[in-house]
Amino acid sequence: MSTWDVLLWGAAPYVVIAVLVVGSLWRWRYDRFGWTTRSSQLYESRLLRFASPLFHFGLLVVIVGHVIGLLVPASWTAALGVSERLYHLVAVGLGALAGVCTLIGVALLIYRRRRNGPVFSATTVNDKAMYLVLVGAILLGLLTTVLANGVTEGYDYRATVSPWFRSIFVLQPEVALMVDVPWSFKAHVLAGMLLFALFPFTRLVHALSGFAAVRYLFRPYVVYRSRTAERARRGWEPVGVPGPREGGHDAPHRARER
Repeated sequence: MSTWDVLLWGAAPYVVIAVLVVGSLWRWRYDRFGWTTRSSQLYESRLLRFASPLFHFGLLVVIVGHVIGLLVPASWTAALGVSERLYHLVAVGLGALAGVCTLIGVALLIYRRRRNGPVFSATTVNDKAMYLVLVGAILLGLLTTVLANGVTEGYDYRATVSPWFRSIFVLQPEVALMVDVPWSFKAHVLAGMLLFALFPFTRLVHALSGFAAVRYLFRPYVVYRSRTAERARRGWEPVGVPGPREGGHDAPHRARER
Protein backbone atom coordinates (compact mmCIF):
# COMPACT_ATOMS: atom_id res chain seq x y z
CA MET A 1 0.00 0.00 0.00
CA SER A 2 1.68 3.16 -1.24
CA THR A 3 1.35 6.80 -0.21
CA TRP A 4 -0.83 7.44 -3.27
CA ASP A 5 -3.23 4.74 -2.13
CA VAL A 6 -3.56 6.41 1.26
CA LEU A 7 -4.11 9.81 -0.30
CA LEU A 8 -6.60 8.66 -2.95
CA TRP A 9 -8.63 6.16 -0.94
CA GLY A 10 -8.07 7.38 2.62
CA ALA A 11 -7.87 11.18 2.51
CA ALA A 12 -9.45 12.31 -0.77
CA PRO A 13 -12.98 11.05 0.07
CA TYR A 14 -13.12 13.27 3.16
CA VAL A 15 -11.84 16.26 1.19
CA VAL A 16 -14.62 15.69 -1.35
CA ILE A 17 -17.26 15.39 1.39
CA ALA A 18 -16.02 18.61 3.01
CA VAL A 19 -16.07 20.48 -0.31
CA LEU A 20 -19.54 19.11 -1.08
CA VAL A 21 -21.08 20.10 2.26
CA VAL A 22 -19.29 23.43 2.81
CA GLY A 23 -19.61 24.40 -0.84
CA SER A 24 -23.34 23.70 -0.89
CA LEU A 25 -23.89 25.71 2.29
CA TRP A 26 -21.80 28.56 0.91
CA ARG A 27 -23.75 28.51 -2.36
CA TRP A 28 -27.06 28.59 -0.49
CA ARG A 29 -25.88 31.43 1.72
CA TYR A 30 -24.35 33.71 -0.90
CA ASP A 31 -25.81 32.64 -4.25
CA ARG A 32 -29.46 31.74 -3.79
CA PHE A 33 -30.36 33.60 -6.95
CA GLY A 34 -27.95 31.37 -8.87
CA TRP A 35 -29.30 28.18 -7.24
CA THR A 36 -31.01 27.14 -10.45
CA THR A 37 -30.53 25.18 -13.66
CA ARG A 38 -30.64 28.43 -15.64
CA SER A 39 -33.21 26.84 -17.92
CA SER A 40 -32.76 27.49 -21.62
CA GLN A 41 -36.15 26.12 -22.64
CA LEU A 42 -37.15 29.58 -23.84
CA TYR A 43 -34.44 29.44 -26.53
CA GLU A 44 -35.10 25.88 -27.73
CA SER A 45 -37.65 23.31 -26.54
CA ARG A 46 -38.07 20.69 -29.28
CA LEU A 47 -34.85 18.76 -28.63
CA LEU A 48 -34.89 19.55 -24.93
CA ARG A 49 -38.32 17.93 -24.60
CA PHE A 50 -36.79 14.59 -25.59
CA ALA A 51 -33.20 14.82 -24.30
CA SER A 52 -33.87 16.06 -20.77
CA PRO A 53 -36.35 13.30 -19.71
CA LEU A 54 -34.10 10.65 -21.25
CA PHE A 55 -31.08 11.94 -19.36
CA HIS A 56 -32.88 12.31 -16.05
CA PHE A 57 -34.57 8.91 -16.31
CA GLY A 58 -31.29 7.17 -17.01
CA LEU A 59 -29.50 9.12 -14.29
CA LEU A 60 -32.17 8.27 -11.71
CA VAL A 61 -31.81 4.54 -12.45
CA VAL A 62 -28.02 4.86 -12.30
CA ILE A 63 -28.21 6.54 -8.89
CA VAL A 64 -30.55 3.86 -7.53
CA GLY A 65 -28.21 1.17 -8.86
CA HIS A 66 -25.21 2.79 -7.18
CA VAL A 67 -27.05 3.09 -3.88
CA ILE A 68 -27.99 -0.59 -3.93
CA GLY A 69 -24.57 -1.75 -5.12
CA LEU A 70 -22.53 0.34 -2.69
CA LEU A 71 -24.66 0.60 0.42
CA VAL A 72 -26.48 -2.75 0.49
CA PRO A 73 -24.17 -5.63 1.54
CA ALA A 74 -24.20 -8.84 -0.45
CA SER A 75 -25.42 -10.73 2.61
CA TRP A 76 -28.62 -8.66 2.64
CA THR A 77 -29.53 -9.46 -0.97
CA ALA A 78 -28.66 -13.12 -0.38
CA ALA A 79 -30.99 -13.15 2.63
CA LEU A 80 -33.77 -11.96 0.34
CA GLY A 81 -33.19 -14.91 -1.97
CA VAL A 82 -31.32 -13.00 -4.68
CA SER A 83 -28.43 -15.11 -5.93
CA GLU A 84 -25.13 -13.58 -6.93
CA ARG A 85 -25.67 -14.58 -10.58
CA LEU A 86 -29.14 -13.05 -10.69
CA TYR A 87 -27.87 -9.86 -9.05
CA HIS A 88 -25.10 -9.41 -11.60
CA LEU A 89 -27.40 -10.20 -14.53
CA VAL A 90 -29.83 -7.51 -13.40
CA ALA A 91 -26.98 -5.11 -12.63
CA VAL A 92 -25.41 -5.58 -16.06
CA GLY A 93 -28.69 -5.43 -18.01
CA LEU A 94 -30.36 -2.58 -16.17
CA GLY A 95 -27.11 -0.72 -15.59
CA ALA A 96 -26.15 -0.87 -19.25
CA LEU A 97 -29.61 0.28 -20.35
CA ALA A 98 -29.63 3.18 -17.86
CA GLY A 99 -26.07 4.13 -18.78
CA VAL A 100 -26.85 4.20 -22.49
CA CYS A 101 -29.97 6.32 -21.87
CA THR A 102 -27.96 8.73 -19.73
CA LEU A 103 -25.17 8.92 -22.29
CA ILE A 104 -27.54 9.54 -25.22
CA GLY A 105 -29.44 12.13 -23.19
CA VAL A 106 -26.35 14.09 -22.17
CA ALA A 107 -24.95 13.83 -25.72
CA LEU A 108 -28.13 15.37 -27.11
CA LEU A 109 -28.04 18.08 -24.45
CA ILE A 110 -24.45 18.93 -25.36
CA TYR A 111 -25.28 18.90 -29.07
CA ARG A 112 -28.24 21.22 -28.44
CA ARG A 113 -26.10 23.53 -26.33
CA ARG A 114 -23.38 23.66 -28.98
CA ARG A 115 -25.55 24.05 -32.07
CA ASN A 116 -28.10 26.52 -30.74
CA GLY A 117 -26.64 30.02 -30.64
CA PRO A 118 -28.56 31.53 -27.70
CA VAL A 119 -28.17 28.35 -25.65
CA PHE A 120 -24.43 28.25 -26.35
CA SER A 121 -24.12 31.91 -25.35
CA ALA A 122 -25.65 31.06 -21.97
CA THR A 123 -23.09 28.27 -21.39
CA THR A 124 -20.49 29.07 -18.74
CA VAL A 125 -17.03 27.64 -18.10
CA ASN A 126 -18.46 25.73 -15.14
CA ASP A 127 -21.01 24.14 -17.45
CA LYS A 128 -18.30 22.95 -19.83
CA ALA A 129 -16.20 21.50 -17.01
CA MET A 130 -19.26 19.82 -15.53
CA TYR A 131 -20.23 18.23 -18.84
CA LEU A 132 -16.67 16.99 -19.39
CA VAL A 133 -16.46 15.29 -15.98
CA LEU A 134 -20.03 14.00 -16.20
CA VAL A 135 -19.51 12.36 -19.59
CA GLY A 136 -16.22 10.87 -18.38
CA ALA A 137 -17.91 9.37 -15.32
CA ILE A 138 -20.73 7.92 -17.45
CA LEU A 139 -18.32 6.37 -19.97
CA LEU A 140 -16.20 4.85 -17.22
CA GLY A 141 -19.33 3.53 -15.55
CA LEU A 142 -20.41 1.84 -18.76
CA LEU A 143 -16.92 0.43 -19.15
CA THR A 144 -16.95 -1.13 -15.70
CA THR A 145 -20.50 -2.43 -16.15
CA VAL A 146 -20.14 -3.97 -19.59
CA LEU A 147 -16.48 -5.01 -19.78
CA ALA A 148 -15.80 -5.98 -16.18
CA ASN A 149 -19.13 -7.74 -15.59
CA GLY A 150 -20.46 -8.57 -19.02
CA VAL A 151 -17.67 -9.38 -21.49
CA THR A 152 -14.90 -10.69 -19.25
CA GLU A 153 -15.11 -13.24 -16.45
CA GLY A 154 -16.45 -10.55 -14.12
CA TYR A 155 -15.29 -8.72 -11.04
CA ASP A 156 -17.12 -8.69 -7.71
CA TYR A 157 -16.89 -5.06 -6.69
CA ARG A 158 -19.17 -5.71 -3.73
CA ALA A 159 -16.28 -7.51 -2.04
CA THR A 160 -13.87 -4.57 -2.35
CA VAL A 161 -15.26 -1.23 -3.55
CA SER A 162 -18.55 -1.44 -1.63
CA PRO A 163 -16.97 -2.25 1.80
CA TRP A 164 -14.40 0.49 1.22
CA PHE A 165 -17.17 2.97 0.40
CA ARG A 166 -19.14 2.08 3.53
CA SER A 167 -16.03 2.26 5.70
CA ILE A 168 -15.63 5.94 4.82
CA PHE A 169 -18.81 6.86 6.69
CA VAL A 170 -17.71 5.10 9.89
CA LEU A 171 -14.41 7.05 9.76
CA GLN A 172 -12.35 3.89 9.29
CA PRO A 173 -11.45 3.79 5.58
CA GLU A 174 -10.20 0.35 4.54
CA VAL A 175 -7.64 1.56 2.03
CA ALA A 176 -6.18 -1.90 1.47
CA LEU A 177 -9.39 -3.03 -0.25
CA MET A 178 -8.77 -0.60 -3.13
CA VAL A 179 -5.17 -1.54 -3.85
CA ASP A 180 -5.85 -4.46 -6.22
CA VAL A 181 -9.10 -3.10 -7.73
CA PRO A 182 -9.04 -2.96 -11.58
CA TRP A 183 -8.04 0.36 -13.04
CA SER A 184 -11.45 0.95 -14.67
CA PHE A 185 -13.18 0.84 -11.28
CA LYS A 186 -10.56 3.12 -9.75
CA ALA A 187 -10.94 5.62 -12.60
CA HIS A 188 -14.72 5.53 -12.24
CA VAL A 189 -14.48 6.19 -8.49
CA LEU A 190 -12.06 9.08 -9.03
CA ALA A 191 -14.31 10.60 -11.70
CA GLY A 192 -17.25 10.30 -9.33
CA MET A 193 -15.35 12.04 -6.54
CA LEU A 194 -14.33 14.84 -8.89
CA LEU A 195 -17.95 15.24 -9.99
CA PHE A 196 -19.12 15.54 -6.39
CA ALA A 197 -16.39 18.10 -5.70
CA LEU A 198 -17.66 20.21 -8.61
CA PHE A 199 -21.29 19.68 -7.64
CA PRO A 200 -21.84 22.78 -5.43
CA PHE A 201 -20.36 25.15 -8.01
CA THR A 202 -22.33 24.05 -11.08
CA ARG A 203 -25.95 23.84 -12.18
CA LEU A 204 -26.05 20.31 -10.71
CA VAL A 205 -26.70 21.89 -7.31
CA HIS A 206 -30.37 22.22 -8.26
CA ALA A 207 -30.70 18.50 -7.49
CA LEU A 208 -30.62 19.39 -3.77
CA SER A 209 -33.82 21.37 -4.27
CA GLY A 210 -35.63 18.06 -4.59
CA PHE A 211 -35.41 17.63 -0.83
CA ALA A 212 -37.12 20.98 -0.34
CA ALA A 213 -39.95 19.86 -2.63
CA VAL A 214 -41.29 17.70 0.21
CA ARG A 215 -42.42 20.91 1.93
CA TYR A 216 -44.68 21.58 -1.05
CA LEU A 217 -47.00 18.78 0.12
CA PHE A 218 -47.54 20.49 3.49
CA ARG A 219 -47.56 24.12 2.43
CA PRO A 220 -50.42 26.37 3.60
CA TYR A 221 -52.93 27.61 1.09
CA VAL A 222 -52.09 30.85 -0.66
CA VAL A 223 -55.19 33.07 -0.57
CA TYR A 224 -55.14 35.55 -3.42
CA ARG A 225 -58.72 36.79 -2.88
CA SER A 226 -61.31 35.75 -0.37
CA ARG A 227 -64.61 34.51 -1.75
CA THR A 228 -66.55 36.13 1.10
CA ALA A 229 -64.85 39.51 0.92
CA GLU A 230 -67.05 42.34 -0.25
CA ARG A 231 -66.12 43.36 -3.72
CA ALA A 232 -65.89 47.11 -4.18
CA ARG A 233 -67.41 48.53 -7.34
CA ARG A 234 -64.77 49.52 -9.80
CA GLY A 235 -64.63 53.21 -10.68
CA TRP A 236 -63.99 56.58 -9.06
CA GLU A 237 -63.91 56.74 -5.29
CA PRO A 238 -66.91 58.66 -3.84
CA VAL A 239 -66.17 62.19 -2.66
CA GLY A 240 -69.31 62.76 -0.63
CA VAL A 241 -72.93 63.62 -1.21
CA PRO A 242 -73.27 66.90 -3.12
CA GLY A 243 -75.16 69.52 -1.16
CA PRO A 244 -76.47 73.01 -1.90
CA ARG A 245 -74.09 74.99 -4.02
CA GLU A 246 -73.42 77.75 -1.53
CA GLY A 247 -70.19 78.94 -2.96
CA GLY A 248 -70.63 78.32 -6.62
CA HIS A 249 -67.58 76.71 -8.09
CA ASP A 250 -65.89 76.24 -4.67
CA ALA A 251 -68.45 73.68 -3.47
CA PRO A 252 -66.82 70.62 -5.08
CA HIS A 253 -63.49 71.58 -3.50
CA ARG A 254 -65.01 71.80 -0.04
CA ALA A 255 -66.65 68.44 -0.54
CA ARG A 256 -63.31 66.88 -1.37
CA GLU A 257 -61.73 68.49 1.70
CA ARG A 258 -64.30 66.81 3.91
